[in-house]
Amino acid sequence: MFDFDQYLGFLAFLTILTIGFWLMIFLISFIPYWIGGALLENWKLKREAKKRVQEE
Repeated sequence: MFDFDQYLGFLAFLTILTIGFWLMIFLISFIPYWIGGALLENWKLKREAKKRVQEE
């Protein structure tokens, strides 16, 4: 059925495919977190600047 070399190649292919899949899942879950944090920080900075203007 399979030679040993073909078996190792198939295992290497499955390993690379699995690593790529989990990397994609990690990046897809990380990007919304990054965008949300940037928006929250921007909102806090604008709110702080607005308070400073009202105090003056």
